[in-house]
Amino acid sequence: MSANQQSYKKSSFGPAFFFLGKRRREALANYYEFCRRLDDIADEPDVPDPAGQLARWREEIGRMYRGEAQTELGRRLAADAQLFSIPPDRFLLLIEGMQADLEGRAYQTQAELDWYIYRVAVAVGLATLDIVGLQGPAADELALRQGTAVQLTNIIRDVPDDARMGRVYLPDDLLARFGLTRQDVLENRNPRVLAAVLKELAARTQEEYVRAFACMQGFPRLKMIPCRVMGYVYFKNLAKIEKTGFIFSQPVKLTKGEKINSILYALLKTFF
Repeated sequence: MSANQQSYKKSSFGPAFFFLGKRRREALANYYEFCRRLDDIADEPDVPDPAGQLARWREEIGRMYRGEAQTELGRRLAADAQLFSIPPDRFLLLIEGMQADLEGRAYQTQAELDWYIYRVAVAVGLATLDIVGLQGPAADELALRQGTAVQLTNIIRDVPDDARMGRVYLPDDLLARFGLTRQDVLENRNPRVLAAVLKELAARTQEEYVRAFACMQGFPRLKMIPCRVMGYVYFKNLAKIEKTGFIFSQPVKLTKGEKINSILYALLKTFF
């Protein structure tokens, strides 16, 4: 078992996957490891030739679907893809999103940001639902709503850290409506005005959570446990950020106890 799989199984999200069969849990662990590796390639400063590494993973995904995977993780993912009918775009779209991070892409509009969110979050949700055993238009809608809500929460939460990396995910047109620029965000100018920007984005995020939770009502309860747990944890994280008035210099995250309480609440909502 790889270190990433071990951390996945030991994480506080473990209870969310208890009700899934062993083979589905293994597939989720493998996909999580793939996501973690790509995230590290895009974000870690000492990664050698990150663009080359992403290109090699793109080639490996092609080999996976030809039965020619060369890496140990690639062979595991190939078996999962065949067993759970996971399409190639669940992997390739995520690579596109990580490539955008490496390039330092700016997002002029919300529509452009949605392009990025689809790749780094919605595609992950779609893969999760593939593995859980849910596909089709209703599953696509759930992945879109929850993936968007979770990623917008990450964007709001990580504004300080992203700025230190020279990244701004807030759309330029949204900033401009409040008289701000990307450079203002990078240099932490006018934090109270930035707070107003984040408050508006948070309002959209909360609407996406409401839609996601409504989508969950149409699926079997046990299959929704991972989605419900993830949704409630991130929803509570957004609420904690909101309590700061959206003025913070470090990412605001749930404590382990707060996360466990959110997971327990999600489980109670599932069964009662």
